Amino acid sequence: MSAATHREKLLSLFDDNQDGVIFLKGADVMYRYGTDYEFPFRQESNFWYLAGVNEPEYQMVLDLKTGEFHLFHPKRDAQFAVWHGRVKTEDQIRDLYSPDHLHELNDLLKVLKALKPSLIYCLNEEQAEFIEDVDHGFTVETETLQDAITYCRCIKTDEELELMREAARINNIAHLEVMKAIKPGMYEYEAKAIFDYHQLKNGLLQPAYNGIHAGGTNSAILHYVENNHQIHDGELYLIDAGYEKEGYASDVTRTYPVNGTFTGDQAAIYQVVLDALNKSIERTRPGVKMEDLHMGACRIILQGLKDAGVVKGDLDEMMEKNIFALFFPHGLGHFLGLDTHDVGGYPKGVERIDRPGIRFLRVRRELMPGMVITIEPGIYFIPALLKPALENSEQSKFLNAERIQKLFGFGGVRIEDNLVITEDGNENLTDVPKEIKEIEAMMKS
Repeated sequence: MSAATHREKLLSLFDDNQDGVIFLKGADVMYRYGTDYEFPFRQESNFWYLAGVNEPEYQMVLDLKTGEFHLFHPKRDAQFAVWHGRVKTEDQIRDLYSPDHLHELNDLLKVLKALKPSLIYCLNEEQAEFIEDVDHGFTVETETLQDAITYCRCIKTDEELELMREAARINNIAHLEVMKAIKPGMYEYEAKAIFDYHQLKNGLLQPAYNGIHAGGTNSAILHYVENNHQIHDGELYLIDAGYEKEGYASDVTRTYPVNGTFTGDQAAIYQVVLDALNKSIERTRPGVKMEDLHMGACRIILQGLKDAGVVKGDLDEMMEKNIFALFFPHGLGHFLGLDTHDVGGYPKGVERIDRPGIRFLRVRRELMPGMVITIEPGIYFIPALLKPALENSEQSKFLNAERIQKLFGFGGVRIEDNLVITEDGNENLTDVPKEIKEIEAMMKS
């Protein structure tokens, strides 16, 4: 990705007459509980966005007056080379990252004193404290930079979108291969291994998030990560997983029967979720508010559940009483980018809606061209939500208790696509079968 373009984009938001600087500290290697076990390194997203460096222990300063990029690199010795590999020369670092000025880490104070900034913009309190520890004479501020970078990252450049298309292309392959291979008796971790293999085979090495590989009733656990259940004939399998390309994530969910054929109930519930997905995608365009898309999906879900005999009563009254949240307890989607749940969902001053289900919506703003979002409706039969509701007089009158109790072992269905908002609608990056006939045909083949 072009970090120089991102820096230019960020600098345009600041007054170039001021003598302030922007400081960011990159990530360090993390270890497990005080041992020498290293977690796989992945750069902090904002630093990667502005510096283009996916290596530990780097820092950067951006001079607001001149626009010059100062990069600070760690000094590596022979022992580092012995244990961790080749040590880059300063010329190699310059060729890779194109800083205007390259320094060693211990030169930070000297450089800052030479620049004499009236104000140092930091990303957060932790980085502000780091600067204050370097020298208490500096004045630091933490709010402006976070808001500015968030604004920049919300609207993707063409180069960012190309990376996301490539991540999506490979994610589509991996999802399809699991759909082809899964069968009764397989363990969730076996299906996960197939998924991971095809990501790695195609050059993606870093999971974008902890994937969800859930069979049977585990598919109703929203963030299930144990992956040790044996999947049985007649159960559904839900896979919500993706890898990243140079930091940029793909995040796709599919749900299908492990034996390749939907039962009557599975097909009925699945089709309701698919209708909510497809209609939401049709409505996704610039100017649309994400909360309106969410509530529209909730209405489709309730109508579908009513048609399936799961709920009963007046649709408007059920919406008013938030009955949808008993079956669809999470938000419809989120921003996607350098983080799977990417920044910018709630602009400054915008609060969450205090209402069941939608309070967990991760984006509450009008959509704009260049944004990338997920659309991921779902229906789940979660005893922890439904059993209390069946005993609640206000809610139980809308619920078909006998039908719901028979579905406690059903699990859940979620279907998720990734969309780029375009000038006149959206571009769907996800190309994995989702129509019932397509899924069954693919699994039988």
